[in-house]
Amino acid sequence: MNDGQDAAAKALETAADSVGNWARAGRNAGIAGAAIGVIAAGAAAGVAIERLTVGRGMRRRARLALDAEGPYGTLRGTPGAAIAEDGTELYYEVDEPGELTGAAGNGGKPAKNAKNGKGAKGAKNGKDDARALPAGAGTQGVRKRLLTALGRRAVAPTVVFSHGYCLTQDSWHFQRAALRGIVRTVHWDQRSHGRSARGHGQIDGTDPVTIDLLGRDLKAVLDAAVPEGPIVLVGHSMGGMTVMALADQFPEFVAERVAGVALIGTSAGRLSEVSYGLPSMGVKAFHALAPGLLKALGSQSEIVERGRRATADLFAGLIKRYSFGTPEEVDPGVARFAERLIEATTIDVVAEFYPAFAVHDKTEAVVSYDAKPALVLAGERDLITPADHSRTIAELLPHAEHLEVPGAGHLVMLERPELVNDQLVSLVERASAAARGSRSARA
Repeated sequence: MNDGQDAAAKALETAADSVGNWARAGRNAGIAGAAIGVIAAGAAAGVAIERLTVGRGMRRRARLALDAEGPYGTLRGTPGAAIAEDGTELYYEVDEPGELTGAAGNGGKPAKNAKNGKGAKGAKNGKDDARALPAGAGTQGVRKRLLTALGRRAVAPTVVFSHGYCLTQDSWHFQRAALRGIVRTVHWDQRSHGRSARGHGQIDGTDPVTIDLLGRDLKAVLDAAVPEGPIVLVGHSMGGMTVMALADQFPEFVAERVAGVALIGTSAGRLSEVSYGLPSMGVKAFHALAPGLLKALGSQSEIVERGRRATADLFAGLIKRYSFGTPEEVDPGVARFAERLIEATTIDVVAEFYPAFAVHDKTEAVVSYDAKPALVLAGERDLITPADHSRTIAELLPHAEHLEVPGAGHLVMLERPELVNDQLVSLVERASAAARGSRSARA
């Protein structure tokens, strides 16, 4: 056997071992365990091919280099904290118009008791790293356009970004760069994510995570960070569901304060029907058994986290499959950035949040945004919140701009930043015009 054949055999053997580990993790869950094995097999196939040409040491060095040099997630603002109803400290940052500071205030230190990751490092010497505005993100054109549209007398809304499941506020890196210094923006970390504290109600087991709870968390952040003036709400995935839950519970606030809304790669319900790319025969079993399986894994979080680190390549393959529609076209630095965001979410947090999605239904609440300038956007190849879920939302908001991005997956704001930036700028323009009209009518 020559060196190439030996390398191929070892690559396939290691990939097979990885598949076996994931399948064994779900073996007591019957068909759901087999479904996990199918997902792992698809990812492992890609891993095996990669290992034919790229050594393990080289891959590890590449990850470390990308972590050290990648600019993504380096933008920092003025930190603040809101207190949720159960006492959980919710971390947020504010970028003010005209300010282009890097690590402001306390340097973006984690909120007290925050356990789920320390987040990305701030820009060096308190200044924006020029690399944080990478070529291809389309920042200069949209910034100039937005400045022209707003003018000096415009009623500029505060744009509030809500991130998705297993992510942090840094997932909005490109959008933050595009709007930075032009309009006031707020970026916050959902409970148990990023720099926010672990949910108090979840630690003591008294209060399970629900989408309604996240909606109330958002209201706490808005009360603290945006006490007055018009607001544009931007939500991705779970963040979009959070925005819907806000409308469901605080319709008067939405009617009075919200000037526009963007619902990106999200769903108003029926998530229990999503196949995640699994064979049809395993979908129902997966949905029925996955919460229990995750709970069991969450109870052994230290062991699971060690295993996850040991199978880093397989985990990276899974993230690429479910994050991007065309992963081969994604900048390796962006792909690694997505990995870092997701891998910072521990398995016990993953297990705590997952059951909330099965019962999520905010179809009626979405209608509260019908009178507002709205954007509904999804990746055509999204396996997590499929594009047909966004079509349903668009039907409920007939006046919204609706766009399905060809070839894009769930993390469309990272995969197609120029397009998403352009659409958000258009939304802010429309929301500002609506806010001016509303103020004139009241006068």
